[in-house]
This record gives sequence, C-alpha cells and structure tokens, in this order.
Amino acid sequence: MLPPSTTAMADEIREAPEAIARFFDRDMPVLRETARRLGERNPNVIVTCARGSSDNAAAYFKYLTEILMGVPVASIGPSVASLYHAPLRLQGATIVSVSQSGKSPDIVSLQAACRAAGAFAIAIVNDTSSPLAAGADAVLPLHAGEERSVAATKTFLSSAAILAALVAEWRGDESLIRATRDLPEALKTALTADWSEALPVLTAASSAYVIGRGPALPIAAEAALKLKETAMLHAEAFSGAEVMHGPLQLVERGFPVIAFRPEDAAADAMGEAVLRLRATGAKVFVAEAGTPKPGRLPIAPSGHPLLDPLVMSLSFYGLAEQVARARGQDPDRPSRLKKVTETL
Repeated sequence: MLPPSTTAMADEIREAPEAIARFFDRDMPVLRETARRLGERNPNVIVTCARGSSDNAAAYFKYLTEILMGVPVASIGPSVASLYHAPLRLQGATIVSVSQSGKSPDIVSLQAACRAAGAFAIAIVNDTSSPLAAGADAVLPLHAGEERSVAATKTFLSSAAILAALVAEWRGDESLIRATRDLPEALKTALTADWSEALPVLTAASSAYVIGRGPALPIAAEAALKLKETAMLHAEAFSGAEVMHGPLQLVERGFPVIAFRPEDAAADAMGEAVLRLRATGAKVFVAEAGTPKPGRLPIAPSGHPLLDPLVMSLSFYGLAEQVARARGQDPDRPSRLKKVTETL
C-alpha cells in the first residue's frame, strides 16, 4: 500500500493505471493496425532496441512473443550501430524500439540501421515528436504525460502494457486482449497491496536478490534497477533457475530476496527455488496469490497469468519508494543520474 508521500515518484506510481487507460481510449485503431502489419510481415525474428527500464519492458515483450508466437526475440546492443557501424542482415525482420524520450543517439542510430537493413520499425515512445518516432514505420505513443522523477515507473508500465496488447492483437488471443483492457483496473487494486513486511529488511540491507522466471524475470530486473537507482541498495536480478548456478553461494542467513511468482507454467519451479533459498536462512518475500501469511506479498490478480508480473511491478514500486525514503534517499533526484540519458 502506497502511503501519502510528497515525492513525484509516488505520484507517478499512482498515475500509471490512468496512463494505460488513456492509451486504450485513444489509440486502439493504431494498435490494431500495427498488429495487422506485423502479422502481414510474419517476421521470423524480432530485435529490440532499448536501455534501462525500457529494456526491461522490451525483455518482457520478448518472453510474451516467444511463448505465444514462437518467434525468437533478441536485444541488439545499440553500439553495434552507433559505434561499430556494423552491417546488419535483417530483411523481413522487425525492430521494436522502446524509449521514454526517443532522443538517445544510440537508440535512434540502431533503429535507423535496422530499418535500412530491411526491418519493419515499431517505436514505443512518450514523446511522439522525437527523432525515434520520426524514424519509425509505426508509432505507439505512451500517453504517460510528463514523468518528473528520474526513476521511470508509469512509462515502464505503459510500455510493457502496450507491448502486451500488441502481442495479444497480433495473436488474436481474446482472453489476453480482454485482460489487457482490464489491466488499468487491476493496477488500481495493486496500489492498495501492502508489501510493508519487506520494508525494514530492505531498509537495513546492504545487498538483495530479486528473482523470477519467464515474463516475471524482466520484472525482477526492473525491481533490482529501482532499488539501485532510488534507494542506493545493491540489488541483482536472477532467474529462479540461474540463481542456483553460483549466486546461491552468496546467500547467508537474513539475506533479503524478493521473488515474483505468478501462477504460470513456471510457478512450481519458482516454488522449489523459494524453498531452496529459505533453506539457506535467507529472508525471502514472495509475491504470489494465496491467503495472507508471513513472507507472502499480496498481489492483485490481472485476469491472465502473463500479465500478473505487471501488477506485481506496480505494488513493488510502492515498496521501493518507501525503501528509498527510509534509507534517507530522494527517489526523484538520485545524485548521479538524470532523467534523459543520451549515450552513443
């Protein structure tokens, strides 16, 4: 549950459901036309172009596309185009670029290189007057409004929700289509979820792990990023499988772990990972469905297991904002970061 706060981050967390609802209210024809063109091209491969939180949204899209469409999705490092000027072979492929500002030169450069190599370019941007939008074949605007906090929250969720809706329309999956339209209401409920049990543990921590599987893994990556940039807490994200291949060695009694466990095909495997982590003495908090009990972080069901990681993400944001303030940090203005980062 997000308590009253004067931070822009808290305000923007609360604004996320309405931002997503605005997209569905205003741009369904654009979404359907983009999905139609994507289906018409029938790409054998999709590449993504993004950094930071936007890259986590792109990774969420990767899992949905590979699970539901069977099309491999790969992230291309922007420097391949912006610094190394490598020739790309992408005839018949699609590039999906995600950027709040649409201005970073490396992101713009990679999209242009992919398009010149034959790829169909889709841009998800908050600023539709940006160079990235101007250089795309199709633009899906976030309608998130100004984001004043350096930490991206509503733009991340808007990007991920729009990408989920794109996959749903491309597949013609009526169940997922309905769930994406209902997502703003599920997110409003997620704002009331009380994750404060984890607050004192994370406030006192020097390091933490965040784990997930499948579409929940990019949400874990986004959560770890938020703890680093807003709370100055060293946090690392791992797959619930990958954490057993080395990182487990660092887990000692009391070590904090946040686990995202939606009721999808990976739920049982994630349950086993949680048990192994708890056996080390780690302090594990699990975002999952079920009756309240110690160590369980309540979630708001989205109506579809592949969307549940998004509602978990919003509840986590509320926790991260509280952790930052409890650690004496300003989540809106991290000392070494700025809102628009332009890299080559």
